[in-house]
Amino acid sequence: MSVHLILGGARSGKSAYAEKLAQTSGLAVTYIATAQIYDDEFKARVQHHKNRRPAEWALVEEPHYLAQTLRNLDAPNQCIIVDCLTLWLAQWICADCNPPEDSSWQAERAALLTTLPTLQGTIILVSNEVGMGIVPLGEINRQFQDEQGRLNQAVASVADAVTFVAAGLPLKLK
Repeated sequence: MSVHLILGGARSGKSAYAEKLAQTSGLAVTYIATAQIYDDEFKARVQHHKNRRPAEWALVEEPHYLAQTLRNLDAPNQCIIVDCLTLWLAQWICADCNPPEDSSWQAERAALLTTLPTLQGTIILVSNEVGMGIVPLGEINRQFQDEQGRLNQAVASVADAVTFVAAGLPLKLK
């Protein structure tokens, strides 16, 4: 079992790096996509990611219940990519994204942090580093930045490896 967190800014190359690690692992790969598509521009972004992935990779789309999905898919000799934690968080805390009413962000975050150390496979988590700029205007924007920073720190603390990607170049942090 290993958990690898890959951090970076928008268009830093973090997803491509995660995909490269999965391809070179020699394991069967399942890709968990956390995004929901709300407009044509984002649909094009998602399609770009789909086009880049090998056809034999399994795809699971799960915008909310990440810990349960990881438990359901977990197996030895399996590689799971989660792309990405940032969209997963956004869909829980943004009321316009219609988060489920049978759980909460706090419960799902706790479930993920409890689940990660118990998994048998290779887990690669992609997440944005959003705290390197100014404090944003607007309460929801500050809440998002704060929660993302806390989530990244918590996942990094249980991860076996952490890599920061900038300009397509990986920098090993842990």
